[in-house]
Amino acid sequence: MPLSAAHADAAAGDAKGTDFAVAPALSDHPAFVPACHAVSGTDTSLRAMTAREAWTCNAGAPRADSPVAWLRFDAQAWDAEERPRHFFTRSARHRSITFAALDADGTLRVRSFAEEEARPLAAGPVFTLPLPEIRKETRALIVRVERPHSVPLLSEARLIYDVEDAGWSGHEMMLLAMVIGMLILPLFFDVSFYVVLRERFVALHAGMVMSMMLYVLFAGGLVSVFWSLPVAFSAVIAPLSWALGCGLSALFLAEFLERDALSPRLRRLTVAAGLWTIVGPGFFALQFHWSQPFDDRGYFLAMMPAAFFTTFAIVRAMMRGSRSARYLALAWAPAIIASIERALRGLGLYVGPSSLDQMLYVATAIEVIVMSLAIADRFLAIRRERDAALTEARMLEHLSSRDALTGLMNRGALEARFDDLLRQGFDTFALVDLDRFKHINDRYGHQVGDGALIACAAALSASGDRDSVAARLGGEEFVVLLRGERTLERAENLRRAIPLRIASQVPGLGAPVTASMGVIELPRASAHALTFEDFYSRADTLMYEAKASGRNRMSYEKLTMFDTAPPSRAQAKARSKDRSKGSRAAA
Repeated sequence: MPLSAAHADAAAGDAKGTDFAVAPALSDHPAFVPACHAVSGTDTSLRAMTAREAWTCNAGAPRADSPVAWLRFDAQAWDAEERPRHFFTRSARHRSITFAALDADGTLRVRSFAEEEARPLAAGPVFTLPLPEIRKETRALIVRVERPHSVPLLSEARLIYDVEDAGWSGHEMMLLAMVIGMLILPLFFDVSFYVVLRERFVALHAGMVMSMMLYVLFAGGLVSVFWSLPVAFSAVIAPLSWALGCGLSALFLAEFLERDALSPRLRRLTVAAGLWTIVGPGFFALQFHWSQPFDDRGYFLAMMPAAFFTTFAIVRAMMRGSRSARYLALAWAPAIIASIERALRGLGLYVGPSSLDQMLYVATAIEVIVMSLAIADRFLAIRRERDAALTEARMLEHLSSRDALTGLMNRGALEARFDDLLRQGFDTFALVDLDRFKHINDRYGHQVGDGALIACAAALSASGDRDSVAARLGGEEFVVLLRGERTLERAENLRRAIPLRIASQVPGLGAPVTASMGVIELPRASAHALTFEDFYSRADTLMYEAKASGRNRMSYEKLTMFDTAPPSRAQAKARSKDRSKGSRAAA
């Protein structure tokens, strides 16, 4: 974000030699500008400043870096019959303002006001003070400003007849109100975007918008329409909010630009410049009286790192083809130009009309609106990127959890989900193994064997109901988990469907490819006490018993719980010769 602040409000008017100048006012009454200016230490008296040789009477801007600044208004400027009664100027910090009306006989009528006695107006960033009596014989009005913190406090000082003649026009105040209205909508956008897209750059932009709103309210004096605040408070909040906004802008840029738009080093430098802008200019914006000799100039100089690195970062990002950088360039170009102009006037390097102040407020509104469009564009891009990434992640997860040949869940995925499946009621565990599968591979080749495996998987998952889950453990070994009623009968139906499906999908095998099955059925209340390995080990033993009993059959057990380890395959082989209970041969 470009540099600026309430410090930099315009230095207007043109005082040449001892000739007076009349500035345009809101009514038919003229407003009178100083003819001369001077600076001194705090020990210089009002009487010493009555001598003309003490003054500088040229077109140069007054200085705000000395303990005391002086302004001189000559009597030739005002009408002999109607004389000014009020002083007004730009709101800025100071310790006190003293007026001395100098008569022709050397008499001085003095009136002094502390900073807290200044009266802010609801017509721009200005305040007024009453003058001592200006008589017909008054030859000059001398103004002593102790500890001035801003050049515009001096360069925009005016004498007027009525308080109504001070401040900005209604059109100018209406423009400020429109700018505030234009800033509110992007703030709502930021809040909405952040709810959906928790990106840091959205929160940073919301902080920028709120800072700019504060700046327009206080630097433009619009806040005085609603509240009568001390001049010192308004004079601090305006530059402080601008420093905060500029710092957040640099942080926003570092977050908003695409990852490959900036080198890591340049991104870190931009972040450092943003943090410095919040701390450095933020300190000078506080305007302590002891820092008065250098805080005005220090404020602008401390802004330079952020201005340089943000501009350089945008240029570099555009060279790398960044779409976001093009939005930033479009949004910030008007604000950069307006704030440079404001800084030059604020430092007293040239004078210009106060109407130039409106440039930065309008540029601020343009910046915020364009950046809101940029955030919306980036929002859509990130959503597309995230949707694509989620789709890819789902695909990878699917591939990692599925058997590449059959498409069924693999063993790792089944084990990971096993406890959850038990809680869902899948308490029947059926282990399936194709009979004499090695013979098929050896005689017909692995391609035919793969076809048989695919057909077997299709048979086990053909029901497509939500009460059965099929998985391939490896080789010719499969598992089916079932829940609900008649699970043994449904498991046997699946086993019997395997030869039919293989025969229809893999012709030319010469003989049916059968399957043996070992089934464990456990009451749901007890199922959670067993692990996958417990189920597998028991079902594997039963399945081996089915093979030992002649293959092409199912062997099952309905358990309550078992306390000892299941029998080994050797024990099952010896036991299968005389065991017929619980075994069912294929029809």
